[in-house]
Amino acid sequence: MENFNFYSPTYFEFGKEKENLAGKLVKRFGGTKILIHYGSGSVVRSGLLQRVKTSLDKENIEYVELGGVLPNPRSGLVYEGIELCRKEKVDFILAVGGGSAIDSAKAIAIGVPYEGDFWDFYQGKRIEKALPVATVLTLSAAGSEASLSSVITHENGMVKRGTGSDKIRPVFSILNPALTQTLPAYQTACGATDMFAHVLERYFTNTRNVEITDRLCEGIMLTIINETPKALANPDDYDARANIMWAGMVAHNDICGVGREQDWGTHQLEHELSALYDVAHGAGLAVMFPAWLKYNLKHDVMRYAQFATRVWGCQMNFENPEITAREGIVRFETFLKSIGMPIRFHELGARKEDIPTLISMLKLNGRKVGSFVKLAEKDIEAIYKLAAED
Repeated sequence: MENFNFYSPTYFEFGKEKENLAGKLVKRFGGTKILIHYGSGSVVRSGLLQRVKTSLDKENIEYVELGGVLPNPRSGLVYEGIELCRKEKVDFILAVGGGSAIDSAKAIAIGVPYEGDFWDFYQGKRIEKALPVATVLTLSAAGSEASLSSVITHENGMVKRGTGSDKIRPVFSILNPALTQTLPAYQTACGATDMFAHVLERYFTNTRNVEITDRLCEGIMLTIINETPKALANPDDYDARANIMWAGMVAHNDICGVGREQDWGTHQLEHELSALYDVAHGAGLAVMFPAWLKYNLKHDVMRYAQFATRVWGCQMNFENPEITAREGIVRFETFLKSIGMPIRFHELGARKEDIPTLISMLKLNGRKVGSFVKLAEKDIEAIYKLAAED
């Protein structure tokens, strides 16, 4: 196990009707005038936005609103939010929605106190200051409700990039599993795939003797495998929704990734896919991760075999562990298909002939991607081609 530090300051309120505490929590964490940032009309139609506003009114907290966040959140709305916050002297941002609304809120939070272009931080500049961010979560997926990361697509070239800092970890997050019961099945499945991928990026590591985090990763993955079909079969299954919602948080607040090398190559490859085709991030990961797993299997057959036996219940073939390793990938693909996820390019509407464009969007310039296996351009091309196979 490697040396590490772990900082996860987010305060959580979890359970039914907890959104009614938003006003009290904003006051507790120092907000006096806030931006409510959200996505589509669903938070309006469901009455959630009004319940949040009512809780703020009870605490005499002023607020302004900015809706319209899209999946794969865009730079244009971030710029608009920064200007609105400066004009209205906002000192706190409350995201009401899923990972897209939260990531957009984080981008606004770092842009308001910064004199330059917020995009500088998505190009590698270190975050020094940010407005406080909090969340009312409506979609179990990205883990943004506790993470230090934010991903934005810049509309000049549709370039998708991420940034990260403890300064943009939410100060509080409200998680009411009941708010996810009205989600379409496809969004539920995309969310489950996203959180599963967050674990895989940590699970496939070159660091040895990390049994505690291995077991944490495996427990999260088994929870997703067991609970997602329940939520799809019965959307009102509160307990299934609750287990999935908490799994999404622990999958990405980094508790299961400390003390070990992490990869994140597949996420980089997928970012170009969802930037080019504007597909759901979870769906893109469902296509890219099996291809990545197949391509890199020879690097550490025994870790793959561990994944197969502990997570998918495969029988270990001691004479030929590679057989077990490959069976684990097959079972992973079978699971993804069973919850309605695509696993090949054509199911996303992606095209094999666009692979050179995807590679160029990565702007490698000799840079390699990932850490479990450091992927050069030829490796990335091969993985995209595996994903494009019929």
